[in-house]
Amino acid sequence: MKIIDLTHSINSNMPVFPGTERPIFEIANTLEKDGFIENKITMYSHTGTHIDAPAHMIKDGLFLDEYPADHFYGSAYIVDLTNIKSKIVDVEEIKHHEEKIKCVDFVILKTGWSKTWGEDEYFIDFPTLSVDAAIYLSKFNLKGIGVDTISVDDITSSSFDIHKILLGRKFILIENLTNLELVDDNTFIFMCMPLKTERADGSPTRAIALIND
Repeated sequence: MKIIDLTHSINSNMPVFPGTERPIFEIANTLEKDGFIENKITMYSHTGTHIDAPAHMIKDGLFLDEYPADHFYGSAYIVDLTNIKSKIVDVEEIKHHEEKIKCVDFVILKTGWSKTWGEDEYFIDFPTLSVDAAIYLSKFNLKGIGVDTISVDDITSSSFDIHKILLGRKFILIENLTNLELVDDNTFIFMCMPLKTERADGSPTRAIALIND
């Protein structure tokens, strides 16, 4: 079995959502002083490759720790949008994948935007679902939707319509995925385990693709 890491590394200089503080790494213990190394890490719950829980934006929505562990594991299908001409992914771009989407737990939207990680371009003009496309996807029996962009909504959005449509269906959302171009088969096994913190509105995750050789 081949395992492909779909996760950006977390460090003190990494890109973060505008207005969010970057992670802070502080040396708490050293080999010389204490006989062991330990760091104190301070960061937001939606740092790097991370999961949004419904509670992130939905009143009385589920927190990540309220899902069973198997909710973060399952079959996935990549919808390849790398050649899309428009910034808005309309329902017609998704519809012809319907037969595949019916059979999986996760839909992963590959836009190719992760190649701009670390650049100003990463935060602007990335493709996002139209409201109709989000409503269309919300009708499937999915566990979640993943994207290789900073958000499922446009960076300028203040209403977060796409988040609310998908989180309102109890989907989890996985944002800031990377390395999707290394996944040879559009259908694969996907895993994105969060930290098990109480009332987790979100969590960094080590997302991976598992491919049978």
